[in-house]
Amino acid sequence: MSEPRQRRRIRNERGSVAIEAIVGLPAFGLFIALIIMGGRVEVTSQAIEAAAFEGARSASLARTKEAAVTSGKAAATDNLSKLPCTTTNVTVDAAGYDAPLGTTVLVGVTVTCKVDLADLSLPGVPGHRVITETAYSPIDAYRERR
Repeated sequence: MSEPRQRRRIRNERGSVAIEAIVGLPAFGLFIALIIMGGRVEVTSQAIEAAAFEGARSASLARTKEAAVTSGKAAATDNLSKLPCTTTNVTVDAAGYDAPLGTTVLVGVTVTCKVDLADLSLPGVPGHRVITETAYSPIDAYRERR
């Protein structure tokens, strides 16, 4: 008598793999999409930080305030060309060039990037994320400024 009961149990478990797959596959897909989103945001954030540092360094080497703004923007923009940004903004703060000689001042570059996340289609996640990084570099206190 125990054999028919055992056969019934086996038959009752038929189709359980399909149900587990129906429940598990979307959860696994969501997990993979979250990993992709995190990677995209982190890699972009690091690249934007590097672009800001490059722009600040380039701006600090310029002789004039106008040249600092131009070279800082150019250096930062060159580093942003291969990023998944839909919009970018580079701002150079070169007010330190107005300080008198012998004063230690900094030049700053702020880079803002809007990263598109809409292609991941994650529930509860906005379609984009704005990442902003700022870097500073000192201007030589005794170098002539014009």
